[in-house]
Amino acid sequence: MKTRTILAFLAIALAPFAVLRAQAYEGVIDKTVALVGNSMIQLSQIESEVEMMQFQGYVSDRDLRCEVLENMLISKLFYTQAQLDSLTVNQDMVNAALNERVSGILSQLGGVEETEKYFGKPLHRLRQEWHDMFVEQNLVQEMQRTVAGGISEVTPKDVQQYYRSIPKDSLPMIPAQYQYSQIVLYPDVERANMAVRERLLEFRQRILDGEKFSLLATLYSEDGSAMRGGELGMSSKDIFWPSFSDAAMALKEGQVSSIVETPDGFHLIQMIAKNGNMFNARHILLKPRYTAEDRDSAFTRLDSIRNVILEDSLTFQQAAWKFSEDPKSRTNGGLVADPDTGAPFFEVDRMKPADYKAIANMKEGEISRPFESVDDEGRSGHTVYKIVRLEKIKPAHPASFEEDFNVLLDIAANKKSMEAIENFIKEKQATTYIVIDPLFQKCDFIREGWLK
Repeated sequence: MKTRTILAFLAIALAPFAVLRAQAYEGVIDKTVALVGNSMIQLSQIESEVEMMQFQGYVSDRDLRCEVLENMLISKLFYTQAQLDSLTVNQDMVNAALNERVSGILSQLGGVEETEKYFGKPLHRLRQEWHDMFVEQNLVQEMQRTVAGGISEVTPKDVQQYYRSIPKDSLPMIPAQYQYSQIVLYPDVERANMAVRERLLEFRQRILDGEKFSLLATLYSEDGSAMRGGELGMSSKDIFWPSFSDAAMALKEGQVSSIVETPDGFHLIQMIAKNGNMFNARHILLKPRYTAEDRDSAFTRLDSIRNVILEDSLTFQQAAWKFSEDPKSRTNGGLVADPDTGAPFFEVDRMKPADYKAIANMKEGEISRPFESVDDEGRSGHTVYKIVRLEKIKPAHPASFEEDFNVLLDIAANKKSMEAIENFIKEKQATTYIVIDPLFQKCDFIREGWLK
């Protein structure tokens, strides 16, 4: 059975160990503080994780070091079993995680030299340590999937028994859901893009004629770096859009690029300095802007379409097939489906804010006035104009077996997976050699069985 959920109580155990330096704990610099089978847990690992959690604002009513240690103990139980079962590592996932880690740290600290100085180790050693850590995490995750996936498939009878076992006042609440159709018109994208390109060409010529790139970036760039004259800081090329980083890395120091298009908009780039796969550059970002004329023209046309529908000359579905420019919803007669799940009903937090605002006070069957929203085709932030028809509202209600079977199925499957995980932990606690250092003997662990 496919596991549907990630168990919350393992989230911390699976989180990557922090990449901060270990601190002393009660006068001890570093030592092995726990042994699970043949796997060791170092004090430095606990200290690093605690520091990272505190940096992220995590608050606990327990001793945080004890909490971290218990999560690591759980993780080691899965890792030990993964080794015994000869599970294989997904090396592509490990390499992707490693590259993301290295790129992020190099960008945060400002390059290889600063990183090696911070950690007191050469980069090749750091990469090896992080690689080994991600290998272990990958095996732990695979072992958890194996345990959770080994349970029998949840049947409708299981769901029904689970539903009957829940007190009626404890049933999960299903939030209100909306089904709606839309007719979408796009603005003149080419005109807006051309206007941006012409402006950037003007800026580029002004820079070539002697004006400072940083001044123009401060005055005109539509990006947070404008306050720094467009400067991005020394960063790994991997954190930028490929078209941006490729164009930047092709520049010599001081050179200004041609216009570069990314999903964020259009850029001019000036190289400041390069160091391996790292670079520091300035950029000017401009985004396409649509005029009041675009909006008025689209609204007038949508008003006309709406009137035709209200006069019963066309159904909304027929009008969507004929006039809508959104290819996905048009093929469904305008009916909108969740792009991630394909579901025809939306909870509020899954809807575009402008769309929800339009239907919030509508009744079933009503058609909105024209309004401005964003598109469904992945062009992030691009303006579209639309009218929508509210097809159906499912009011908020306690889950019922008949209407919300899939929700209850997920809950029942998750419950079964959690029981399998808990049983695994208890069994391995009893049969695995576990030793915990006296430093942590007084920890108030949630699960009994660690201290033998």
